Amino acid sequence: MTEKTDVVLIGAGIMSATLGALLRQLQPDWSITMFERLDAAAPESSDPWNNAGTGHSALCELNYSPQQADGSVDVSKAVDINERFQVSRQFWAHAVENGVLGDPSAFINPIPHVSFVHGADNVDYLRKRYEALSRHPLFEGMEYIDAPDEFARRLPLMAKGRDYSDPVALNWTDFGTDIDFGSLTKQLLAYLGYSGVEIAFGNAVLDLDKQSDGSWNVRSRNTRTGATRTVNAKFVFVGAGGYALPLLQKSGIKEIKGFAGFPVSGQFLRCTNPELIQQHNAKVYGKAAVGAPPMSVPHLDTRVINGRAGLLFGPYAGWTPKFLKDGKLTDLVKSVRAGNLTPMLGVGVTELGLVKYLVSELLKSPAGKVNTMEEFIPRAEGPDWELITAGQRVQIIRRKGVGGVLELGTAVIAAGDGSVAGLLGASPGASTCVSAMLDVLQRCFPQEYAGWTPKLKEMVPSLGVKLSENQALYGEVWDWSNKALHLTRDNLVDNTPTPAGVA
Repeated sequence: MTEKTDVVLIGAGIMSATLGALLRQLQPDWSITMFERLDAAAPESSDPWNNAGTGHSALCELNYSPQQADGSVDVSKAVDINERFQVSRQFWAHAVENGVLGDPSAFINPIPHVSFVHGADNVDYLRKRYEALSRHPLFEGMEYIDAPDEFARRLPLMAKGRDYSDPVALNWTDFGTDIDFGSLTKQLLAYLGYSGVEIAFGNAVLDLDKQSDGSWNVRSRNTRTGATRTVNAKFVFVGAGGYALPLLQKSGIKEIKGFAGFPVSGQFLRCTNPELIQQHNAKVYGKAAVGAPPMSVPHLDTRVINGRAGLLFGPYAGWTPKFLKDGKLTDLVKSVRAGNLTPMLGVGVTELGLVKYLVSELLKSPAGKVNTMEEFIPRAEGPDWELITAGQRVQIIRRKGVGGVLELGTAVIAAGDGSVAGLLGASPGASTCVSAMLDVLQRCFPQEYAGWTPKLKEMVPSLGVKLSENQALYGEVWDWSNKALHLTRDNLVDNTPTPAGVA
């Protein structure tokens, strides 16, 4: 027996939860069914310990503002990512004010975002980056710091034992955020469940079959009983993290041809010493090592999870052919198709630096991992940290010319008729979930989108407007979202601990 529903959402992570919440607000009469292969909400990349929880707005991530051959700094990508994060903030603020989300401090908290470099050439680059960004409306308030005493005042944990004969510099922004995407996802799923959405945990989607009327039969298996189930839907969204690629391949849509995935696992060192955690209150991002890929950017991150502060350092890259943390060793091999083999082989030839980096990471001992951290914490000691396995990421490989290219970022893949869509890729991912899902709505529901626009503008007042080109509107939505999300200056934690014992 085939059941009927209007919408199927695959995966109980931040993307499906966001799209479900948007659709529930826009079209409350539509029936929605969500499938999640595991027995928990946000179990993979959206889990707070599986990512760094950075509200990616390009305030601190240096890979979004690369230095050009002529020495200038290109900030166009940084501006674009910041624009998209502002969309997420607005939707979350509206959701809090309208009861879709509860206490915002359970999922978002103010924390400084900091770029950190050392060495004369890098200090020169960071000064140029500051000059390019600080005069931009979306980055107003950024500070440039290169004085050792001020460095020590703001980042005492990173200052202890540091040799300042190697010059240091910071780009410091007070109004960054730490986000627990697991908590955010669970709040959105609670809203969906309360509003009548069926959320079927422990149900793995096996196949997607296009029907003659343009709808899709979604076949799933109960992971506990083995029973299979078929649901017919007018629209399917694949928000299954790394497993989105295989499912979109099973759908047979031509738009997925030529795409492949490169799985990269990761680890973090998590601090177990409360005294050290209290000495650091910022998200500090550095530069990737020479020859290392952008996804390897080291960062020392303050986290707020379940109301408690924590501290992570990483990532340490690893490799596994799995497409999910709870995936299968055959995932990569099974994703190979005639249409994506050439791009995969092309990347294998052109990305030798990535291969070398991964090999060096895999060979790194526990002591070697602690030694790597000494760039940030000169007096780091192994017993203060424990190694945890982070979420699995599948980077996009896209056909380019006769070969392929490895891309950092996310991409929405949608069928030409709009009946199915999915999301591939990783960072900035979750931080730009709302703009990504608005893209899905616009591409997959062109007839309905015009009628939805007034409601969407209530949820995202800047819809259709570049805030970087409308400073007055930016000021209005910034103040409003700060207040609704409890991110006003009164809620900022003291960022300048006393640097006792700094040497």
